[in-house]
Amino acid sequence: MKLEEEIRQDKFRNENHKLAVNIIFTNGWLTNHQSKLFGKFDITGTQYNILRILRGQHPSPVSINLLKERMLDKMCDASRLVERLRKKGWVEREICEEDRRRANVGITDAGLELLTKLDEYNDTFDNLFANLTSDEVKQLNNLLDKFRG
Repeated sequence: MKLEEEIRQDKFRNENHKLAVNIIFTNGWLTNHQSKLFGKFDITGTQYNILRILRGQHPSPVSINLLKERMLDKMCDASRLVERLRKKGWVEREICEEDRRRANVGITDAGLELLTKLDEYNDTFDNLFANLTSDEVKQLNNLLDKFRG
């Protein structure tokens, strides 16, 4: 559906303005689909992002700073998110022996099991892009990379 129909707005200042609104609207659209799935598992998108980073580093634990560097949402409080994940039993947090201000974080078996369950929905999420050909998906990825330049 066209952006104008989705938000019931016909006029934009110019095409750049329309593009900005379209990107913001599309981000919300994707986030809403993601949230519906994650809500079934009592997890947020940012918590999922942390678990995915930790699974990629498993079995080695990582620092909170590494998590901050690799997170998709740079404005999130990684320490707070890690603590919530720890309370749910999905991560372990250990104070570094050499530097007591630093903590190392690793994913638990329960966290890995959760990600395995969520992986079963990968096709469902991928199907959100079914209106695009694989070439169009590549082109859009390239254009977004170029845009962030």
